[in-house]
Amino acid sequence: MFQFIVGTNNAKKLIELQLLLPQDKVKALALSEVDGAIEVEETGETFAENAALKATEQAKHLGQWVLAEDSGLTVDALGGQPGVHSARYAGEHGDDQANNDKLLEALKDVPDDRRTAHFNSYLCLSDPEGNVRLEAHSRCSGRIAHSRQGAAGFGYDPLFIIREYHRTFGELDLAVKRAISHRSRALRQFVPAFLRLIEAEG
Repeated sequence: MFQFIVGTNNAKKLIELQLLLPQDKVKALALSEVDGAIEVEETGETFAENAALKATEQAKHLGQWVLAEDSGLTVDALGGQPGVHSARYAGEHGDDQANNDKLLEALKDVPDDRRTAHFNSYLCLSDPEGNVRLEAHSRCSGRIAHSRQGAAGFGYDPLFIIREYHRTFGELDLAVKRAISHRSRALRQFVPAFLRLIEAEG
């Protein structure tokens, strides 16, 4: 059994990751389950840089394998904002309501055809010495609604409309979200390479 740390304290992200990993071959632990985990400052200018920072710094500190993810929303009409600042767009980290309010205000005069947006997910796996061993990324495209719709999910989910379903992530069944989300798409790229790496590591 290959054990590694998932570099997040977001319980919903952790569940989404665990459901796509083969439970018989790997054991994923949350940061909250590990003594001595540190808070890594996200000083990168891109999702990829932040994912690498969170993976390598935590791995070196704990002396364990760490899988980190950085994800966020990019809105075309806002020049890619909120981007790497998605979780703290309104100022306080993780204040979903304030972040959604700020986004709606920023787009209040923007018509539907210019409200295109993308959820981005970047994964990075570091070995215990702090070397990047695997990276993967993907995105899911949609459009920003004019008001919140649905209570499921987290973050910007109630505002992110998936065109094919004409519903937001906040309205979609969790199984559907897991099938099409940016995170699950990135994980589907990551997992086969991850399993080959584990096998090679013996």
